[in-house]
Amino acid sequence: MQLLPALESGEETLVGGQAVLEGVMMRSPHAWAIACRKPSGEVVTMSEPLARPSDKHKWMAWPIVRGVMTLGYAMNLGYRALRFSANVAIEDLMDEGHGKSEGISRDHVATAASAVQPAQSAAESSKSDDREKAATISGWLAAGNVVISLAFFIFMYKYVPLLAATELKKIDPALGGRIIFNLIDGAIRLGIFLLFIWGVSLWKDIRRVYEYHGAEHKTVFAFENGDLLNTAAVQKYSTFHPRCGTSFLMTVMLISIVFYMLIPYTTFWARFASRIALLPLIAGVSYEIIRFAAKHRGSLFALMTAPGLWLQRITTRPPSDDQAQCAIVALDHAMSVEKEHGGELVIA
Repeated sequence: MQLLPALESGEETLVGGQAVLEGVMMRSPHAWAIACRKPSGEVVTMSEPLARPSDKHKWMAWPIVRGVMTLGYAMNLGYRALRFSANVAIEDLMDEGHGKSEGISRDHVATAASAVQPAQSAAESSKSDDREKAATISGWLAAGNVVISLAFFIFMYKYVPLLAATELKKIDPALGGRIIFNLIDGAIRLGIFLLFIWGVSLWKDIRRVYEYHGAEHKTVFAFENGDLLNTAAVQKYSTFHPRCGTSFLMTVMLISIVFYMLIPYTTFWARFASRIALLPLIAGVSYEIIRFAAKHRGSLFALMTAPGLWLQRITTRPPSDDQAQCAIVALDHAMSVEKEHGGELVIA
């Protein structure tokens, strides 16, 4: 699931974001912010400046390379955002359980309110510190998360389809030609991907995330078009955005079929090794296509992203006004930090 929104904001993207648990993360080139809504209606926020790796290492901004670097960087940031939102949700459940177990009368609470006020302030400060710590993870944990995510991706979308296509070739040797074999391999890979996306969409909690995903897309559209960021302005936009991580993954699936047809290897393990070796290149090329298509929506490359837009009928859903407001709050906080550390963004 984390790979889906991984590239919604990149090195040269003005703004982008990601849906999290009951909230939205928004980022700009030099800042990021999260806004999560608790059941009580309170919106909890956190914002921080961001350092752009390409500012220190110019080679990270090279075409193709920037796509690979952005993938790892965005996955790390997305994981931090998910940790923060999960911490807010757990904290609210713990507070609710604690309140039910107190058994203290309202009169007693009212009498003692003035005495515990300093302690309450300290507790709120501690909660705020804990939330910020939840969004700051060690390097090894972030690296471990990326490794696990990529391992799952490679197993499900590289190993399993290749194994299935190889077994089919044993049944019918006519399916062993380079073109037909890779078409079958690609079809199986797409089938697994679509089944996964559809399957998780049946979960109630995931549907909520998809609604916040739609809120994030609508808010980005409003910003890109220079509209005032209010609920009415945001809600008029579509939930389908060409720079979505769903479109990125779909593009990866389609581009990989073409790349694999160029590989002359015929043995299973040689093919599997080549798929892993080509993954950074395919990711980089796919990133460039998505980036170009987002800026040139009438181009041929934009047609390649059309399947990803169709798939967003599953991965995004119309948000409520409260969900849209959450995305607006996140972007407002990100832009406030952006102005302090990177200057005001201008729509080109």
